[in-house]
Amino acid sequence: MRRTYLAASVVIFSGLLVAAWVTHDTGVKINDPDRAIFIPDELTTTLQVKAAYDGDKIYFRYRWPVDRPSIFHDILVYTDGEWVREKGGDIGPSKNFLNEDRIAMMIDDGSVPQFGRYGGYITIGEGLSTFTGAPKTGEERTKYLPDTRSDPGDFETVLPESDLETLRQAGYFIDLWQWRSSRSNPIALADDGLVAAERSGDAGRSPYSTNFDKETGQPKFMFNPAVAGTYALNYDDVVAGNFGFNDIYYLSSETALPFDPSLEWKNGDTIPRRMLRTTQGSRGDVAQPSSAQWENGFWDVTLVRQMDTGNILDDKIFKDRGTYDIALAVFRNASTMRWHYISLPLTVGLESDATLIAKRFAGGAPAWEQDWTEIEMYYPGQINWPMLTDPKRHPGAEEIAQGIPAAVRHNPTQLAIYSVEAEFADQIITQWLLTLAASVALIIALGININLLMIRRET
Repeated sequence: MRRTYLAASVVIFSGLLVAAWVTHDTGVKINDPDRAIFIPDELTTTLQVKAAYDGDKIYFRYRWPVDRPSIFHDILVYTDGEWVREKGGDIGPSKNFLNEDRIAMMIDDGSVPQFGRYGGYITIGEGLSTFTGAPKTGEERTKYLPDTRSDPGDFETVLPESDLETLRQAGYFIDLWQWRSSRSNPIALADDGLVAAERSGDAGRSPYSTNFDKETGQPKFMFNPAVAGTYALNYDDVVAGNFGFNDIYYLSSETALPFDPSLEWKNGDTIPRRMLRTTQGSRGDVAQPSSAQWENGFWDVTLVRQMDTGNILDDKIFKDRGTYDIALAVFRNASTMRWHYISLPLTVGLESDATLIAKRFAGGAPAWEQDWTEIEMYYPGQINWPMLTDPKRHPGAEEIAQGIPAAVRHNPTQLAIYSVEAEFADQIITQWLLTLAASVALIIALGININLLMIRRET
């Protein structure tokens, strides 16, 4: 009987060792589109920034690596008699490169105190669009500031409009500049927005409109062959990236004509689903000196705005010698939504001490002779403000309550790793319990072996 026990314990012990060897370092990090999870191959990247001003305008220049530029966003493809919308995926990178590259910059003047310590984290509530388990309401659940809710963790608890207006007049909003490689760059424009009770554009007209007529099921505009040499692009060329920056691949008043349904359209004919246009009102405050181009593996983008736009309910006003809080995000390699890279908050000073110093210049444009400021950007995962401020879920919640900045305790690489761990928290706990159980079983099996062997020797 002892031999049977000994043999069984040896088998169990050996089996557990083999299982441990086979599963070692396999981890639990598995992309799961059903749970809106896709982990980038690179958890960090580097953004280079410069700033300059002349007393009237302020300029920011950004440079970041992109393996292949994505200059389309969504398209209309003629398929068996119908114009079908095709876009990039909502989760992770787009295999067809139909998610445009972007850069975004949040700005505050001290009116949102938590922003300077925790950056964009304060704008992220639970259950936002693309988060695991987000409500399927059909309505995008966007960024928002905590004090615009009676319960900062509950997206639905928006304050009455009168309270929101009072907050806005007190400066409780974040200025948001965005550059888009498809929906603004070809005609040297940018998009000026803000984050308050939601993420939205400033008052006025955006740099793009939708090129689709729902009643007819057709595009509103097509390419002007006198300018573009064709009525439509070829789908295979679009997804293969066979367009240069000197090609006409976008629709605007200079490149388009009203759509003609009588033409002999063929499968694969492709027309952009966005029509570019001049901006109007406060939404057009941010511009580009010229269109940006991707070269040698990098985007190099410059944005410019009046220091004082006069739009105090939409924009943060820059003043000479002033210091401001900013946070940055880059979208690269055809990724969209929350699959971007963000920075910790930093400061920009107009000839004043800060992380990024804006140099004053005289003349028509900055000479950009100063060195780049390099910023480590990281993947933020699904970390959100309610999670960070909850002592039951975040050991550092007490320090946040004390106002200790995130950068004091964490660096970007650590935060990227924590972000991934948070996305797989349940699986990690399960794996830990299984490992604990296996370890206990190994100890028991080893103990049985030793006892049986000792008994056999005594016999």
